[in-house]
Amino acid sequence: MRLALLFLACTTLTACVATPLPAVNPQMAWVDFATPSPGGKVLMADRLDNQRLPDGRYFQVTPGRHELTVRFDFEVMGGGMLMTTEPRERLCYMTVPYEHFEAGQRYRLEARSLAFTPSARLLNARGEIVATERAIHCVP
Repeated sequence: MRLALLFLACTTLTACVATPLPAVNPQMAWVDFATPSPGGKVLMADRLDNQRLPDGRYFQVTPGRHELTVRFDFEVMGGGMLMTTEPRERLCYMTVPYEHFEAGQRYRLEARSLAFTPSARLLNARGEIVATERAIHCVP
């Protein structure tokens, strides 16, 4: 039974990785991801305008206003009363609203962490910050 579950999990994971990204639609805006901080492990799309997305590798949005919610997993060094040195993983969801997405433009959403505190910012094609996170919800 365990072998069957392991096989099913590996098959599903392989299918997700092997699927190519869709073609960029010039009538929409495209949002890529980056994690410049060394502790960032996973940054993926979770919701667009409060609707769960089937593919977490990118956002492709119509022009205008949208709320992007991303999942950000990162490591933090242990501490507190136990003073452990083993890193711990932290999972946070951050919402970044932006009013002015433009068709045919590429954006980059960056997530980083400073100790236990994550942050996100949206940059346009010129590298200018156009929006930052409005809400952060972390799972302990």
